[in-house]
Amino acid sequence: MLTRVVKMEFNESYVADFKLLFNDLKTKIIKFEGCINVELLQDEGKPNIFFTISVWQNIQALESYRNSDFFISTWKSVKINFSSKAEAWSLIKT
Repeated sequence: MLTRVVKMEFNESYVADFKLLFNDLKTKIIKFEGCINVELLQDEGKPNIFFTISVWQNIQALESYRNSDFFISTWKSVKINFSSKAEAWSLIKT
């Protein structure tokens, strides 16, 4: 199992729109083969910082999702609203 954590910092004017968008996208992401769970967390002190935490069966499932037209088009539309570069980690339990 693989956990993917992505930190995104948005322009403050995009925060409400992103929350709505993610709620719609979440049901589509979870339907991808190999996706076990996905959730969104918002920083308590800096509300324009979000973390997505997704759990995948393996790295191949995550890469298949990341190479999908769905991810590519979604990332492209979200990325323009970043106030700093996103950070990501792929983690395994030891």
